[in-house]
Amino acid sequence: MNTSAKIFSLPELMQRLAFWRTLGDTIVFTNGCFDILHPGHVHLLQTCRSFGDRVIVGLNADVSVKRLKGEKRPVNNEQSRAIILAALSATDAIILFEEDTPEQLIHHIKPDVLVKGGDWKKEEIVGNSFVQSYGGKTEVVPYLSGHSTTSIIERSK
Repeated sequence: MNTSAKIFSLPELMQRLAFWRTLGDTIVFTNGCFDILHPGHVHLLQTCRSFGDRVIVGLNADVSVKRLKGEKRPVNNEQSRAIILAALSATDAIILFEEDTPEQLIHHIKPDVLVKGGDWKKEEIVGNSFVQSYGGKTEVVPYLSGHSTTSIIERSK
């Protein structure tokens, strides 16, 4: 599959979601910066795949990453990060968002399963209450120890 075919605008994604739902597919959503892809990211995305049929990744746009991580981030721009994520077999859709959190995106997508990495407590995950309100579930994937973008950046200095 052409990787750009997995990168969606919100209207395009909403159309695709409607189709997937007619097939009865379980929709899984996760989000993050995915600045320097590492084994921890791959573990998270592969685990997302085990929770359902379609994995949607909300990808923080460059402006959002700068606000959250500092002026020297992201290391890789949003187009590069989106293309890399789209190339993975564990993902079905990539959508950029500019806000600090994916709250609005979660409200549009209404995933069956919301997933975050192990540094989050379920009750603190953005969108958890909303997803629970319509019968969806939230999963926390334990971190793969020794893998983080920050540590990779520090080691490279």
